[in-house]
Amino acid sequence: MDLKKIVRDIPDFPKPGIIFKDITPLLQNPEAYKHIVDRFVARYREKPVDVIVGIESRGFLFGSVLAYVLGKSFAIMRKKGKLPYTTVSYTYKLEYGEDTIELHEDAIPKGSRVLIVDDLLATGGTAAAAAHLVEKMGGKVAELAFVIELAFLNGRKALGDYPVFSLIEY
Repeated sequence: MDLKKIVRDIPDFPKPGIIFKDITPLLQNPEAYKHIVDRFVARYREKPVDVIVGIESRGFLFGSVLAYVLGKSFAIMRKKGKLPYTTVSYTYKLEYGEDTIELHEDAIPKGSRVLIVDDLLATGGTAAAAAHLVEKMGGKVAELAFVIELAFLNGRKALGDYPVFSLIEY
């Protein structure tokens, strides 16, 4: 299935000159959504993974389904102040300013092999911060998985030696 034909381009969003890759048509198309999940399941069924982490918010859409199918623990990674229980946080630099992501303190048991899932790899800043937070909590990043990778933004470079998998590359 050619998923690129289903992804919708939104010009000048969120600001002029940006072409936003809209995944909502993938979610609205049952065959496309199933294809994405099936590809992730095929890749991770036999890999040693203990916990799947979904990055807010679109990472929840793919990570939770993958965790369900594989019978793995699922943890949600959110922006600061969005989780109700005691959290561990990681602050990282953005182009202008900083941001902070958090996980519940009991989300990653020490020594866990963790798969981090999100919809899009762009510059890699948030994904790298997610990997650092997992390590800060005593987990080991098994891989980072994305539906879409904007390769021209060099996000893999920001991720260094972390293994990366993406389904669609632009």
